[in-house]
Amino acid sequence: MSKAYLLGALHDGCATKYTYRISQKHEDYVKQLAELVKQTGYSAWTYREGSRNVFVVEFSKASLSGFEITTNQDKLDYAAGYFDAEGSVPVKEDARAYVYFCQKNREDLEEVKAFLEEAGICCGKTHNPSARKDPDYWRFFVSSKSRSDFAKKIGSRHPVKRKILEKMI
Repeated sequence: MSKAYLLGALHDGCATKYTYRISQKHEDYVKQLAELVKQTGYSAWTYREGSRNVFVVEFSKASLSGFEITTNQDKLDYAAGYFDAEGSVPVKEDARAYVYFCQKNREDLEEVKAFLEEAGICCGKTHNPSARKDPDYWRFFVSSKSRSDFAKKIGSRHPVKRKILEKMI
């Protein structure tokens, strides 16, 4: 994975003056992110936030400064990070299989959808599931005929999502 993955994963994070922070309830995922940052040559630190079961990885903004998505591999890595931040799969084993992405920023969502389609992964229409509840909430599904390709080409580093995607191959 690459800086592109981290850039995608930041959709689940926030920025302070000098650092990025990504919080998650899965400590092992946070530690994986810290290792990815360290592979870029920068430091990252992890900690538990208060007494809650929330874990944080924090790292310097300099680690991604000036980075741009340029290669096809960057696009795939970015989509994987984005999926781990803003994507969803069914958690219940007896639920119908699905893969979707959701986001309030439609332009941002359309960009990752375009990256997937460039990789040959068919996606449904970007839509608002309930304009009455939230007119600025957008999502798209990965086509059922492309779920296996998604699992193989994009995959997931998130411990729960990874296991579910592996069953879709």
